[in-house]
Amino acid sequence: MKDCVVLYPAPGMGHIVSMVELGKLILRHHNHQFSITILLTTGPFDTSATTSYINHISQTNPSITFHHFPSISVSLDTSPNRSGAAIAFEFIRFNDPNLRDALQAISRTSTVRALLIDFFCTSALHVASNLNIPTYYFFTSGAALLAAFLYLPTIHNQTTESFKDLTTTLLKFPGLPQIRGSHMPEPLLDRDDQAYHDMIFFASHLPKSKGIIVNTFESLEPKAVKAIAEGICVPSAPTPPVYYTGPLIADADDRTGEGVSNCLAWLDAQPSRSVVFLCFGTRGTFSVAQIKEIAIGLEKSGHRFLWVVRIPPSDENSKAEEPDLDALLPEGFLERTQGRGLVVKSWAPQVAVLSRESVGGFVTHCGWNSVLEAVCAGVPMVAWPLYSEQHMNKAVLVEDLKLAIPMEQSDENGLVSAGEVEKRVRELMGSEEGRALRRRSKEMRENAMAAWTEFGSSMTAFTELAQSWQRA
Repeated sequence: MKDCVVLYPAPGMGHIVSMVELGKLILRHHNHQFSITILLTTGPFDTSATTSYINHISQTNPSITFHHFPSISVSLDTSPNRSGAAIAFEFIRFNDPNLRDALQAISRTSTVRALLIDFFCTSALHVASNLNIPTYYFFTSGAALLAAFLYLPTIHNQTTESFKDLTTTLLKFPGLPQIRGSHMPEPLLDRDDQAYHDMIFFASHLPKSKGIIVNTFESLEPKAVKAIAEGICVPSAPTPPVYYTGPLIADADDRTGEGVSNCLAWLDAQPSRSVVFLCFGTRGTFSVAQIKEIAIGLEKSGHRFLWVVRIPPSDENSKAEEPDLDALLPEGFLERTQGRGLVVKSWAPQVAVLSRESVGGFVTHCGWNSVLEAVCAGVPMVAWPLYSEQHMNKAVLVEDLKLAIPMEQSDENGLVSAGEVEKRVRELMGSEEGRALRRRSKEMRENAMAAWTEFGSSMTAFTELAQSWQRA
């Protein structure tokens, strides 16, 4: 029977894309040794974007098998007092019987050498253990967040307060800059939320795996890598082997959507390093008031820009599939900035955009995939975190890695003023600090490429990982 590696991502585009890239990486280096099957849940978190992406991967990478679970037979508790994260984690847990059935079915025709799971799929550990299948985590964020999550049970035992109430308290995690308690990822903010206890459960099980694969490279996050290696993140147990095998980013042509056409042509007509690119991920939306502030700031900055605008949260239930730019932007903005600015509706091919010679800066929400894409393109960043672990990523990017400057919120409502947008764009694109960031970003791009050379750190780690599967 052929050896098989099974991948199990959490629902959501960012998680699935990262898992697919890992699957492609395994096939690129070990096509003759392992087949790849990716397990996908079926349910309320599926989107048309995810479906079209998976269809595209199926056509372009026939060696990857997708196994879709049937819908779960139990109904989710979606009562108003439950958080979205708690519902999502319950949904994944309710898929444990589907996971067991899938692994048993695959085992009839293949030898499953390893199950690679997302952090949010921790309940899979006991399913795989009962089937004697070695289980590894694939951690889709960086080493800093892994260090924090490994240490999370320790922090949990040090306080009885909810993180959301620690607005001035700085939490100290090994290998990270200090971070305000209220800037922790949303599922961790409220101790009364079931999602908080789920996250503690997930974090406490990281050391119980056969190993942790991380989408980063050692020279990008040396402080966090060192803290994990020294064992101080898990004071009460051995830390499992950690394999830093990044950067894994989506191929530029994997996430093409419709309507991409003119933005790349427009970029190719602009001078070198003259354009600032603003894009905030698939979930990054702003209020109408914030969109107007960004527009005024961009206009006053005088710099060229490519800006992806999504439908505001208040309009997401409307029938419109695209944002109405005339209604969202200040009157006359598009006419006044014509030629030096381009506003794109909803989506742009980010990997392709960042690799363009004309792009000199990136205003980003600090999602880890976006961070790696910028690092690989050598593009400096303005860090504007919106949700999830992005505040932690911002702290690392700004304070430790010196690859970004911060966007500061101006008021208690979290609104960023036009003046702040203008200031940070000018700083990134024209100041001495911006030039220093650009030099540092270029060096880190070279480090990223070196990690995957013959004796580079990521290549070495990946080889050791594959050998551990062969020994299983």
